[in-house]
Amino acid sequence: MTDSSSDGMSFSHKKLIVAISSRALFNLDESHAVFEKDGVEAYCRYQIQHEDIPLETGVAFSLVRKLLALNERDPENPRVEVILLSRNSADTGLRIFNSIKHHGLNISRAAFTRGASTHPYISAFGAQLFLSAEANDVRKTLEAGFAAATILPSASAAVSEVDPSQLRIAFDGDAVLFSDESERIYKQDGLEAFESNETLAAKQPLPGGPFKNFLALLHQLQLEFPADTAPIRTALITARGAPAHERVIRTLRAWNIRIDEAFFLRGKDKGEFLKAFRADIFFDDHQKHCESARQHVATGHVPHGVANE
Repeated sequence: MTDSSSDGMSFSHKKLIVAISSRALFNLDESHAVFEKDGVEAYCRYQIQHEDIPLETGVAFSLVRKLLALNERDPENPRVEVILLSRNSADTGLRIFNSIKHHGLNISRAAFTRGASTHPYISAFGAQLFLSAEANDVRKTLEAGFAAATILPSASAAVSEVDPSQLRIAFDGDAVLFSDESERIYKQDGLEAFESNETLAAKQPLPGGPFKNFLALLHQLQLEFPADTAPIRTALITARGAPAHERVIRTLRAWNIRIDEAFFLRGKDKGEFLKAFRADIFFDDHQKHCESARQHVATGHVPHGVANE
């Protein structure tokens, strides 16, 4: 699933479907604290008692709003759909649906599992990306071959909308867009061995990672607009540097996928670059990089590859 196509053009008429948990979409900290302190029954009573009080927006709310806004350009041919996957029950989920309506989000499909894992329904809905605050659900989704990330709590500045007219998504490279095979060499044998391998294999495209297909779908959406006015902008922000950059560039070229901006930082901290790029969300497999990133932008940890074993 993660590497089903070597050519982004094969996605030309496929709708982008994103599944999101209620805790990623809305701020459920207050009600979750009730659950942690007093248990599930108290939580259910609390949500029902407050079901007419809209929830505040969560870390991924801006991302979802911008994704849905892409449909406004051609309402008769929507290219993006957002699905709600929630561990709430239908009873407690009513507050979430009321909040969706209050905030004007066009989300009509949902699954409420009353505490059970939501990951089995990713495939049933045909989603290509899952964002959740439940790390176990995210891991199982990745294991099933779908792009997924654990949404991390961020500073208030991270969820402010810096550019309402353009969706900006940033990705790490190894173990996110690409496989972790090169990173394994770095972990086992060090930087010199890693760079030697990447130099020797510079013209061999890297295998795809869990977010390759998601990037390909974003690229297909971008192709529907002139490059200078596209409502989506992407960036690769990687710890790689020269000479390991060449293989990355040739890999994206072989996939026929455009990345708008690329940063080869050779270990330099990513946070300030993400802030300068004004990312709506950043995906990385390293907890350390995610901790830096979430000080500036909404961040999704991808628990995949050698860094998470």
